Amino acid sequence: MICTVTLNPSLDYTVELEQLQPGGLNRTRTESVRPGGKGLNVALMLNRLGQPVRALAFAAGYTGHMLAGQLADAGLPAELLWAREGMTRINVKVKAGEETEINGRGPVLGPSHLEELASRLAVLEEGDWVVLAGSLPAGLPDDTYARLLMPLTARGVRAVVDAEGAVLSAALTAHPFLIKPNRPELEALAGRALSTREELFDAARTLQEKGAANVLLSLGGEGAALLTSSGERLFCPAPQGKAVDTVGAGDSMVAGFLSGWLTTGRWAEALRMGVAAGSASAFSPWIARREQVWALYDSVLI
Repeated sequence: MICTVTLNPSLDYTVELEQLQPGGLNRTRTESVRPGGKGLNVALMLNRLGQPVRALAFAAGYTGHMLAGQLADAGLPAELLWAREGMTRINVKVKAGEETEINGRGPVLGPSHLEELASRLAVLEEGDWVVLAGSLPAGLPDDTYARLLMPLTARGVRAVVDAEGAVLSAALTAHPFLIKPNRPELEALAGRALSTREELFDAARTLQEKGAANVLLSLGGEGAALLTSSGERLFCPAPQGKAVDTVGAGDSMVAGFLSGWLTTGRWAEALRMGVAAGSASAFSPWIARREQVWALYDSVLI
């Protein structure tokens, strides 16, 4: 079983304008509303790649009900945990030459919410997978992922963490199977710019020393790199294509990597599938379809 967890999902409201006039009337050229949140994006891509997945997420208010409906329409009936106060956040993305983002706050979660989540995760057994991805909502401490993971990894559940900063640093103490920082996140943790591939791998090895088994580096248009628990270093350039919307591309990479690993058990094939899935989503308006991923797969080389 693969279980994804999204503590602070969203509705992503994206509008495109000819130009943005602050203080004036602006009319959209195109607009869309889609479910958002890193864990949900991972679950959507896993689902499209044919991997059974259980998607857990918190929701609140009327926007939470809209999120549930949109996920069902996308073929992913998520298992939502409801917060009584607040509402599922709305993230506004304004595209007018350059992109401006306004992210909502979301509901405030507390210890009782985490206890409910932990009870849902308690059914996971040795050999199962859990993916914790995204930022924490207000009210939760930086070690939230670590505390959720400790009892799971202790009994053989394999964990994947896609977070940043103090949240990721704390999660390393739970010894996740895989983490996926991007270049800016890795540089922030390293405290310096990382300009060469050697420097990237050295910084990734530091994260291994702190607890991560394998480190998948998302490098945007450059592709991705992987440092395995055995010290193997793999690099995979991104295929050629025009980026349409990079939101969800890194999450799709995580899902593609997991799907490739579960299907073949080989690092190179997992990395190829990860880059194919991430690139396919970057070349699409939203999370790519299965056929779009496979259309790119043969052009992705380690």
